[in-house]
Amino acid sequence: MAPPLSLPTTARLPSSLRVNPSNPSVIKALSRLSRPSLLSLVLDWLDPNNQSLCPPFLRENASDEEDEEDDFAGDLYPPAVSLEELRELYSDMQTRKGSRREVVDRILEGDWRQGLSLYQLAMADLQYLYDHPGTLKWACFQIQRLQTPDHEDDVDADGRYDKIDRTTMHVPRFHPSTFLQNLQAEVLPDVKAHYNFDRPKGLPLLLLRIFVLDSPYNTDLAVSATSSGSSAPRTRTATSFDASRTIYVAFPDASPHIFVSKSQSAGPTTQGETRSLRALVVEGIPKALSRPRERYALRPVNLNTKNLDAMLSLRGPGRSNAAAGGWGVYAGDKAADARTHSPLNPLLPTPPLSDDAEPVNDEQEEKKTGVGSGAKKRAWDPETAEEEKRRKRARLVARARFGDNAMMDDGKGIERLDVLVEDPYPISMRDIEDDENHIDANHSRPLSHRPKPRRSGIDASLLREAEEENDDPDARTRNHPEEIDDSLDSPTIATRRRERDRDQDGDRDKWTWRPRVRLSFHGPHVFAGIRQLVEAGVIDGARMPGWMTGEDGVTRGVVRNGRIAGFKGSGL
Repeated sequence: MAPPLSLPTTARLPSSLRVNPSNPSVIKALSRLSRPSLLSLVLDWLDPNNQSLCPPFLRENASDEEDEEDDFAGDLYPPAVSLEELRELYSDMQTRKGSRREVVDRILEGDWRQGLSLYQLAMADLQYLYDHPGTLKWACFQIQRLQTPDHEDDVDADGRYDKIDRTTMHVPRFHPSTFLQNLQAEVLPDVKAHYNFDRPKGLPLLLLRIFVLDSPYNTDLAVSATSSGSSAPRTRTATSFDASRTIYVAFPDASPHIFVSKSQSAGPTTQGETRSLRALVVEGIPKALSRPRERYALRPVNLNTKNLDAMLSLRGPGRSNAAAGGWGVYAGDKAADARTHSPLNPLLPTPPLSDDAEPVNDEQEEKKTGVGSGAKKRAWDPETAEEEKRRKRARLVARARFGDNAMMDDGKGIERLDVLVEDPYPISMRDIEDDENHIDANHSRPLSHRPKPRRSGIDASLLREAEEENDDPDARTRNHPEEIDDSLDSPTIATRRRERDRDQDGDRDKWTWRPRVRLSFHGPHVFAGIRQLVEAGVIDGARMPGWMTGEDGVTRGVVRNGRIAGFKGSGL
């Protein structure tokens, strides 16, 4: 009988499509799971609700058991008669000790010898992700709504109109089936994808697994290869899935952000292929979320980490997504905080180091730090008392700057923080006066003995004038009388003010030295490590910039004027 005809199609891969159990990708997906995870996964496959996608190999007629025993006499794993028998068998394996290889061999050579479906492989990958949550690196993107063009002439030649509507707080409606239908329309015709939704336990998000395969078919030809030899006829052999790639997309509940992971491949791939798949997914997601006269775009937030809990705390549906660092005292999400920090409560929470803050209990600090009665005996020593006072002050400052965040055991660690500092080098007025004196003294020296000046007296005077205007508002008004007018909305006054500020900034930048300082922090919990350095007195917590506390909610950025450039709070 001739095999069924397969034609190229734009449809997605069905979840019931079986993959040969001898496929290396199938063996790898099961072998990397632990024995308890494998047994729990198999019991989920044997659930009556999953039998349409995960059917095991069973005996056809239980009445002819004697005849069938002859057919499976030499079988190491004879097939079971019913699902109940299989469930009892794997439940008994949970109660006794054994190896992981025993479970994998029984699955591939016994109960699912006819192959595993794509749905089963998706469940195995998700189970590994839940067992090892730090295996994927996630990137955060913000969903922004685009403005509706007022006229057709406003649209570009290629039909695009990419102006962001920054006044709206609208979050797109998300329906899984409609979203997948729209996303499939953006997939190339020579590529087939399999989608699987799942909701992790304990995380307020919906996880989408996208499995991409380079094939124009959505039948058995997509998961098999055809090889031919000179003397042997054409035979079908299982493909190694070298071209298959997997990417995950997380949709947090009630949040205008999405998390996209880096693509994973079963075989060796280049970095360009990995980035191209991720770029296609990032480009297709806003198109799948858009509707007529309601278009969206994705903007990267410069937040990359392997910890999903940290991503949810910074860009999730909770109250802490725009109140990181010390501001978290105003956004408590615990049960006790919900009662005391309720918006209906007229009394605001008391931040640390304020006038109304409760004093720190010395006995609790002694238990925490391990300092006992021996320190009390030495308390009369002035040096010891001063050192103890300094440590206590450092702990209070760390509590005020970080709040309840950046704890080693909070499970929200950021592995890396990359910052580029572009602030101007600080110069005092004393340096300017010394430069003027050096310039006057150098005129009397020969040219060969004159040191090279760092800046001219004109630039120094411009800096002095700018600093005086910044410190004295009255001097700014005297030097610029056009600002006395209260008509701030006047286009002429606003234009003059912008031009003057631009000229002043240009004059300052002529001689201002802006060194490009790159800082990179590495560790299992970067901000918790910085907090420990503040508590130890290594870092001055009072003068420490805010981006070192993690309150900006980014892992990569440019610091200008002491702050992360482009940070706008929650983004709404």
